[in-house]
Amino acid sequence: MKQLFTLAVCLLSFAVFSQNEKIDKLTVQLAYLNADSTKVKLSLALIDELYAHKDYSMALLYANETSKLSEDLNYTKGQAESCYYKALIFTERNDYYNALDCYNKSRNFYLKIRDTLGIARVSNSIGLIEIRRGNYTLGLQNSLSAIDIFEEKYLQDELSSAYNNLAEAYHKTNQIDKSIEFNFKALEVRKLINDSNGIIQSTKNIAELYSFLKEHRKSIEYYEKALKLLDSKTDQDLRGEILPKLGSEYLRFNEYDKALHYLSEGLKYNRENQNNQGLLRTLNAFGNLSLKQKKIKLAESQLNEAYTIANNIDNKTELLKNYKLHIELDSTLGYFQRAFYWQNRFYKLRDSLNKADEPVFPKNIEHLNLIEDQSENKLLDKPKQLTFGYSPYPLYVAIVIIILLVLLLIFSYLKTKSHYTELKQQKIELAEEKVKTEAILEHTHHLEEVNQVKDKLFSIVSHDLKDSISSIKAFLDLLNEDSITKEEFFELIPELSENANNASSLLYNLLNWSKSQMQNLEPKPELFNIQEVFQIKMALVEQKIEDKQIILIDESQRDFIYADKSMVEIVIQNLITNAVKFSKKGDVITISNQDVNGRSLISIEDTGVGIPKENINKLFAAHKNFTTTGTQNEKGTGLGLTIAKDLVELNNGKIWVESTVNVGSKFFIELPKAESRA
Repeated sequence: MKQLFTLAVCLLSFAVFSQNEKIDKLTVQLAYLNADSTKVKLSLALIDELYAHKDYSMALLYANETSKLSEDLNYTKGQAESCYYKALIFTERNDYYNALDCYNKSRNFYLKIRDTLGIARVSNSIGLIEIRRGNYTLGLQNSLSAIDIFEEKYLQDELSSAYNNLAEAYHKTNQIDKSIEFNFKALEVRKLINDSNGIIQSTKNIAELYSFLKEHRKSIEYYEKALKLLDSKTDQDLRGEILPKLGSEYLRFNEYDKALHYLSEGLKYNRENQNNQGLLRTLNAFGNLSLKQKKIKLAESQLNEAYTIANNIDNKTELLKNYKLHIELDSTLGYFQRAFYWQNRFYKLRDSLNKADEPVFPKNIEHLNLIEDQSENKLLDKPKQLTFGYSPYPLYVAIVIIILLVLLLIFSYLKTKSHYTELKQQKIELAEEKVKTEAILEHTHHLEEVNQVKDKLFSIVSHDLKDSISSIKAFLDLLNEDSITKEEFFELIPELSENANNASSLLYNLLNWSKSQMQNLEPKPELFNIQEVFQIKMALVEQKIEDKQIILIDESQRDFIYADKSMVEIVIQNLITNAVKFSKKGDVITISNQDVNGRSLISIEDTGVGIPKENINKLFAAHKNFTTTGTQNEKGTGLGLTIAKDLVELNNGKIWVESTVNVGSKFFIELPKAESRA
């Protein structure tokens, strides 16, 4: 019955899935063989052909059947080989969990028959997976240990793969010299085995690494070698990638004619093949060339198109280049406000890319002993269970233990009684010391309160003046980097003055509040329009809102609050800044106020990341000093909301928050008010 089923499967695969004459021939032969080791070997040959033709579904089907047949025959080599092919297929599907499971099973089977080459092949494949997953120590141990065997037996196909794996790992960890060394080793082997695709890939890798090391002439040499090796029909994506990179290398030497030749070819080629990655690289490089040749309008068109593509495909590296080129373009055109806009985006993206964690590459990797001594894996004999007949000795032992415990308790009681009188006298002395200590603690508490006021003041200055000062600094950076002339800078003085006035006004309010705290004075309430405060504070965060692409909705209405205006301004500034800080692209911030039972209820709501329930109670607690980073890694002091709570309560008000994670937060402030005036 099983043979009939196998025959049916084989005939079906012959009718539907056969891909070439060799596969057809193997399928027919397999259908008529008896279930023995010969059938396993023929099946493995068919699996190898299917895998080479990337027919992974049929290859996996045959691998599963071959594994079962090998198990029934107790044919260990067949089990090892079929598990190895299953692991290769799972690797191609990026199913690393099942791949590693099959690799380990295959290695165990190879160990049983002490097949050194089989073990090495498995270890090399495991090394590749672990390197891709970032487990560099384990990955290198497997790959280097496999290479020892491949080099000893000079297995060229396996060495090609192993060398390439190591080159990739060294590249990812910025050990460029080591990466170049192993790319050259891989290239040498690939030439010997006439692996055309491998030769192209290694040559391109070497060109990229030389470019990274700023050895641009060598980079040009290997890019041109790789370009000559490409097939115009099958290597379209590679050609689209290499052409703009080669043009950019010539541009570094101001060889405009050669740069133009390769970039023009790259632009045409990538447009025809709709290769957005290659088109983006080409347009950025072309924009740079046009700027150098003073073709400003052409550069503007090319860079704008590149900017659109970079955003659509989320290529941050090329987007960073595009920002830099836009700064140069707008500075040349005299559009300094736009140049300032691009510069802000450039710095933010550059900082975010610099903060990405680089993997730590291990040193001095010890090679594994791939062939373990199976004779050492001996099973330990299980200890025999001891049985006892009836014996009076355990009862005697229990009685002795009880007597010792009673004696111990009596001794402890007598000892405790002698200490009691001593402790009583010490208690009297401690009571006298307590009176003296309380006076010292009261004075210390007063000093701590004064110090907390100082800390709060510094935290506010750091928390609320940052945006205004950063804006002023960005303008000055433009001047310092010679992106604008001094005369052009003078034209921006009104805008600088406005930012400085905002910072000065905020600082003035903070100092007034600090002074009142230090002198322990009551707030100085006055009647003022809360809507005017909203408008002033919203204006301070306009640039940040634009940068983060947040929607700000103003639903405020004219209404009068009876409170200390300076203190309320500080609270509103803090809550609006926090809403922006914890909002993402496309989120909405809504500011509103209404009359509730004769008091003013202010609401600042956002659709940002929200606050976990366990963190809400920490927000207003000064001793917690709780803080988290914003959606763009903005930092805080952890005291802003504590200060806000103090100021609101000083003005006979209340502050609270309602929040849901990934839905948003809504802060409420309730303050006294007078009757509305017309």
